[in-house]
Amino acid sequence: MTKQGHIPPAPAPGDVAPGHALQWLADGWRLFMKSPVVWAIQAFIVFVILAALGMLPILGWAAAPIALPVLLAGMLSGAQALDRGEALRIDHLFDGIRQHAGNLLLVGTFHLLGALLAALVAMAISGSAMLTGMIVGSVPGAGMAAGGVMVGALVFTALWVLLLMALWFAPALVMLHGVAPLEAMMLSARACFHNLLAFIVLAALLYVLAWVALIPAGLGMLALLPVTAGALYAAWRETFAPQLPALPAPAQRSAGEDTTRGGAPAPGPDSD
Repeated sequence: MTKQGHIPPAPAPGDVAPGHALQWLADGWRLFMKSPVVWAIQAFIVFVILAALGMLPILGWAAAPIALPVLLAGMLSGAQALDRGEALRIDHLFDGIRQHAGNLLLVGTFHLLGALLAALVAMAISGSAMLTGMIVGSVPGAGMAAGGVMVGALVFTALWVLLLMALWFAPALVMLHGVAPLEAMMLSARACFHNLLAFIVLAALLYVLAWVALIPAGLGMLALLPVTAGALYAAWRETFAPQLPALPAPAQRSAGEDTTRGGAPAPGPDSD
């Protein structure tokens, strides 16, 4: 068994105050300003890759969502490097491909399958209501059909939000701690539920910032994407890192050493 396999199960996420969402964005901005040119180049590469994947014949609609966690994990690796005082490199973007490609692709696949399932459930609800409305006919039937479409839309929205919660921390948990894909997604959803107000505040702030970033011909997205990655790293660090034994750095892993951030031996599977 590899040393990564000896990592104990991740504990429940810690408590986070709602106001910390502002601090996460501030941390994301701080990390961005440490190397803005490299970050902007990384963001541009991400958009180009996703656009190219989206134009693939037949499976283009699926390729981009599946690849997104891999690219996001690379940006998180870069954020961690900056946080450790190291230099940010453009090729940090591809760390997810080099280190955890299979698990990160599974995260993207599970998220895509979940979105398709949510769409099917919503379509089934809306379609059955519309069919019943057609059978009933007249005004009551029209009202029933309209109500069914609204219920279907609400169900899809609720399921989509749950999927976003499951995706939010999953790339960080897979990339920065080596958690298995399904466990990472379940932990991510638990963390978002556990600190719901904080992540509602963060989502609202990011929504506003996204509109602002689109104003200068969309060029602001070259800054917002890295800032979001930095905020996600800061949120992961505060929510999970105090409870999780860190993986050793790549050089240490290759030398067969197990260390935590402070250099102490990493706990074994039976550790409390």
